[in-house]
Amino acid sequence: MMKLVECIPNFSVSRERDEAAFNALVETAQAVAGCTVLDVQSDGTHNRCVFTLVGSPEGIGEAAFRLAKRAMEVIDMTKHQGAHPRMGATDVIPFVPTMDMTVEECVELSRQVAQRIWEELGIPSFLYEESATAPGRVNLAKIRKGQFEGMPEKLLEPEWAPDFGQRKIHPTAGIIAIGARMPLVAFNVNLDTDNVEIAKSIAKAIRGSSGGFRYCKAIGLLLEDRNVAQVSMNMVNYEGTPLYYAYEMIRALADRWGVRIIGTELVGLTPAKALIDCAEYYLKLENFDCHKQVMEYHLVGME
Repeated sequence: MMKLVECIPNFSVSRERDEAAFNALVETAQAVAGCTVLDVQSDGTHNRCVFTLVGSPEGIGEAAFRLAKRAMEVIDMTKHQGAHPRMGATDVIPFVPTMDMTVEECVELSRQVAQRIWEELGIPSFLYEESATAPGRVNLAKIRKGQFEGMPEKLLEPEWAPDFGQRKIHPTAGIIAIGARMPLVAFNVNLDTDNVEIAKSIAKAIRGSSGGFRYCKAIGLLLEDRNVAQVSMNMVNYEGTPLYYAYEMIRALADRWGVRIIGTELVGLTPAKALIDCAEYYLKLENFDCHKQVMEYHLVGME
């Protein structure tokens, strides 16, 4: 069986704010043999774009390097502004085992790419999640704290030497988080208010680091183009913390402020089971087995 790995690199640029730079990244990804671009999403408020790539380990490794190089050429972090936390032009490069790949193989791939990016581009990196070299580096939010502007000072602290590179950021491309992880669902909930403090309060209540759901990372922000407050989440284990857990808790907390949910968003691709679990919950399906009762599961692998 052919080995396949998924990669979901995030870049600090958006089509809405810099179409030329965005298009340059898309063209770069599409030109790599052994790599297929499944999805590209862009958000002007976050000033960020997210690619979903899948391919052979060799093709994905090459694509990650070329994209980091192109991002360095077209993005100047000294001029970047956006609602989403960020510390580099290429902000994060996660590798996810997809077919006949192990987490350990993805960890090795992450290390190879990080080393090449440093040696050939001079961009330092932290290893995170399964690739982390210390317990304090597993959590991406903890690594990114301080963001691009505060990172030069942070790198001088004894415990924050980069895993690859010197104790200084690239002057315009910053620093990258690179690692292996299991599938993540980027799930956002939009509220019918422009009061961002409500979204921030809800995010604090539900995220694991504040005592909420263990596998939920959340921030509150304002979508300026819509004047709508958003609870923006990364669900790092959608089975440990299903999407409907977060949705129902947000709905209950929002009700305290007389606020309603007006819509939700998925950023990038998501495993089918994350959505099937929601259908099972809300439809109150009894004795349901998705592998036996969802037609598409039977079609996978058929010629």
